[in-house]
Amino acid sequence: MSSFRRALALAAISGAALALAVPAKADRIRNPTAVFAGLDKITGRIISFEVAIDETVQFGALQITPRICWTRPPTEAPQTTSFTEVDEVTFNNEYRRIFTGWMYASSPGLHGVEHAIYDVWLTDCKGGTELVVDPKEPEAAPPPLTPEQRRPARPAQQTPPPNQRIDVAPPQGVPVQPRQTPSQRFFPTNPVPGRDPTGSN
Repeated sequence: MSSFRRALALAAISGAALALAVPAKADRIRNPTAVFAGLDKITGRIISFEVAIDETVQFGALQITPRICWTRPPTEAPQTTSFTEVDEVTFNNEYRRIFTGWMYASSPGLHGVEHAIYDVWLTDCKGGTELVVDPKEPEAAPPPLTPEQRRPARPAQQTPPPNQRIDVAPPQGVPVQPRQTPSQRFFPTNPVPGRDPTGSN
């Protein structure tokens, strides 16, 4: 009977040691690079591209800037998230913020950017070795919305009245000023994949 108690005590000690060795649920890994996929709905091409944190790249008419990219340790359930800002560049060279928030690689349909022509979603974060147990800095949060931003866009009329024009909904997004120029440009319609048509990248 004493050998059974000894084995039970040894199992309890090894279980406690194992529990101390496994990171807590809140542990995250900060990554220097976010990996996105972009779809051009006109050509049907999908391009995968990497973006450094706080770097801006352009995919078609969208400029993507990841602010932070988190993954979990291998011992945890996988969860890859990125706080990302996406601006649309219009034909008049105006910038409109169409997305600010968290993207989740596990559910790209819920937390990706859906545009009339381009879709962008997070696929991975890479290069991280820094384990953050309790973040000292608060996570980046979107600025509070102004009353003008809270007002919903007027929906377009479904059927036009007789002899009148169709009312088109105003462009989506909030006007912004560009913070930095893109370091890379990806245009899915270019003859050389991933090259800027001006030849600068």
